[in-house]
Amino acid sequence: MKPLILTLLLGLALPAFADRMPPPANTPASYKAECSSCHMAFQPALLTANDWRKTMNGLKDHFGTDATVDMPKQQEITSFLERNAGDISKLGSAGEPPRITQTARFIRKHREIPVKYWKDPRIKSAANCEACHRGAAEGNYSERDILIPELR
Repeated sequence: MKPLILTLLLGLALPAFADRMPPPANTPASYKAECSSCHMAFQPALLTANDWRKTMNGLKDHFGTDATVDMPKQQEITSFLERNAGDISKLGSAGEPPRITQTARFIRKHREIPVKYWKDPRIKSAANCEACHRGAAEGNYSERDILIPELR
C-alpha cells in the first residue's frame, strides 16, 4: 500500500517540476557573458542540438545583429549547448533560422496568450521570456510565477 501511495504522490508532484529547467551547473562563463549581453541566456534545453549548431553558425547575422565571438568561445559555447540541448520529440521544429518561439513546446505552452501581449512595448516579442516569467533566467517557467503586465 505504501508504494502505491508514494507513487501517487510523486505523480501529483511531477507537474510542479515540469516547467523548471535551471541552467546547467557546467554553464561556461563565456555563454553567460556573451549571450546575456543582448538577451537572456536561454536554457540549452529550449532548442535541439542541431538548432543550437545552426544558431551558433549563424552569429554573423543573428536576428539582424552581428553577434560573432572569437573561435575558442564559439567552440566552447556550441559544445555546451549541444551537450545540454533539448529533445526533438518534445520540442519539434524550431524553424529556419531556429527560434525558440517556433518550437511545438513553446506554441503549446503559449497558445492562449493573445497576440496583443506580444505587441506590448513592455514585452516587445515572444522571445522576451523575462517580461512575463519572472524567474526565466533561473529556469523557472511555472505558471504560478507568471506576471503578465496589464495593458491599458
